[in-house]
Amino acid sequence: MNGGLVRIREMLAQLTPSERKVANFILENPQNMIGLSVAQLADQSGGSQAAVIRLCKSMGLKGYQELMLKVAGDLQEGAGFGYQEIQPQDSIASIVQHVSNNNIQSIRDTLKILDVAMITKAIDVLYGAERIFFYGVGASNLVAQDAQHKFMRINKTCFSFTDTHLQLSSSATMTSRDAAVGISYSGETQNVVSCLKMAKEKGAATITITKYGNTPVSAQGDIPLYMTSTENEIRVGATSSRITQLNVIDILYLGMASRDYEKSVTYLEMSREAVRVSKEKS
Repeated sequence: MNGGLVRIREMLAQLTPSERKVANFILENPQNMIGLSVAQLADQSGGSQAAVIRLCKSMGLKGYQELMLKVAGDLQEGAGFGYQEIQPQDSIASIVQHVSNNNIQSIRDTLKILDVAMITKAIDVLYGAERIFFYGVGASNLVAQDAQHKFMRINKTCFSFTDTHLQLSSSATMTSRDAAVGISYSGETQNVVSCLKMAKEKGAATITITKYGNTPVSAQGDIPLYMTSTENEIRVGATSSRITQLNVIDILYLGMASRDYEKSVTYLEMSREAVRVSKEKS
């Protein structure tokens, strides 16, 4: 059981000032938090006992004991690589190392907060959907296009659109037999929110892929999936967050493919052959 520190870090901006005092104390002194009672943590952090309990509730945890266990699990696991910003005049060797480590750390942290039960529900919904619509803007739209490419290769009818008007128009045509997947690291992309709202009005199932916490996008998800990223002060072209989004899509895709493995392999071979023949003719 781990992921306590990741959850706290992702939730910071959404916490009340009193909760943030407690959260910052835990992030800065995780070792000192282990073994403290609620009253002791409140006293040492400068918060209140009520703030400690609210923090646990905001994180979706059952209580303080679960939070302590998750933080203890993080400490036992070790610090990992840690995030490193790109600096002026960094050597190419440093950039190679930093970018790779940041991406690896993002995936490791996301694994701590991914809910396997929710992933299973998402795969169930996608497997049974007549059509799947992937919505995202900017870098998240690239992830949506990647999802469309993958799911089409196993003969799943799916769509992604770069034009935001087409995204909204398509969401208005959805039915209860369809599924909509909203992708937004920030969880605040208004166009994705609008598409998911429309999809829900039409009776479609909605799945969201966002950073951990309560956001406008995740609020529209029947099945919210959470990820995290090591990006902090500078988001250089949504690098680490894009990698973690792609990783979640790959999990859903392979989960789908494994449900009907023989058919999936057949479709994959057919699509590979079509591409090969096309190359030979060109």
